[in-house]
Amino acid sequence: MNGADTAWIIVATALVLFMTLPGLALFYGGLVRARNVLSVFMHCYAIACLMSILWFALGYSIAFGSGTSGFWGGLDKMFLSGITADTLSGTLPEVLFFAFQMTFAIITPALIVGAYVERIGFGFVLLFSALWMLLVYAPVVHWVWGGGMLADGGLFGDTGVRDFAGGIVVHETAGLAALILAIFLGARRDPSKPPHNPGMVMIGAAMLWVGWFGFNGGSQLAADGGAAMALTVTHISAAAASLTWALWERIKFGKASLVGMVTGTIAGLASITPASGFVVPVEALIIGSVAGILCQEAVNLIRNKVKIDDTLDVFAVHGVGGIFGTIMIAVFGAGAWAAQLGSLAIVGIYTIIVTTVLIYICKAITTLRVDDETETTGLDLSVHGERAYEFNS
Repeated sequence: MNGADTAWIIVATALVLFMTLPGLALFYGGLVRARNVLSVFMHCYAIACLMSILWFALGYSIAFGSGTSGFWGGLDKMFLSGITADTLSGTLPEVLFFAFQMTFAIITPALIVGAYVERIGFGFVLLFSALWMLLVYAPVVHWVWGGGMLADGGLFGDTGVRDFAGGIVVHETAGLAALILAIFLGARRDPSKPPHNPGMVMIGAAMLWVGWFGFNGGSQLAADGGAAMALTVTHISAAAASLTWALWERIKFGKASLVGMVTGTIAGLASITPASGFVVPVEALIIGSVAGILCQEAVNLIRNKVKIDDTLDVFAVHGVGGIFGTIMIAVFGAGAWAAQLGSLAIVGIYTIIVTTVLIYICKAITTLRVDDETETTGLDLSVHGERAYEFNS
């Protein structure tokens, strides 16, 4: 065990959890109407709790078990069987590696929340998120990070896919699942209402930015120069994308918005995620600068041209950003084109198929979309019996 590595990953684990709770919850919560903000908080919080237990029970073993199958890791590490405080994973206690990866298993299904806010059944959220994490996210983790079929020595030969912190594993899978769910749900009854609290959006985005240092820097799994470089390029990409998103808004609409600028931040962070262990700062500047414009145009395409109500633009920002960053690894010569594009295709097709099947299964068991009255009243009061703001109290 290396004490410095262990100390850094303990901090990184806390930072990645901080991304979901409270970062993502505030970011998404500010973007919805006041009558639905608590439901967004509830979705993020409940997913964090449920994914933690499921990752402990099954998910970690599926992703990082010692099975020899290229498809999944088996069940030998269910409930952390055989793992003690002295068991090592590289230079880290394995129980810490488990905890670090658990925070990724929390935030990935939580990202999907942005696609279905304001109109989805709470029971459906829990059931779908549970099955999706176990049947989509955990197997893909094994394929890419657990020595499975997309890693070195797998389908693409000695040089497998390069995905440092989750462009494919996190952002592509969550983005595509969000898009499929948005298609099944259909548009909100009144999708024109603006975010109820842009200030909350900015605070949440700022927390995500800080937490992303643990997300990307922690993925080095060591306290060394590689972690420092990953942290640095992450920051540069986020800053560049924030500025280019705001500039592109200013050119197109005459004004640069706060919500737009901080959405650019998230686009830059998502785009650098897969490449953060393989690029230098100048390359990160290029990735972020392009991401701010690319993801904004993807928002326009999905929302206004294709007319899909992916409410908080999960696919356009996370999906497109993660895919773009994964491709840029090959552009800059840090990965093989066949492995990068082939892995994007394999994971994309698998995610679409399994997500679609899970939606059909879950909606046969529980309500997918709330009724019109519930949607009009708002999920906070109708489903959870609470209001975010009591002005007369």
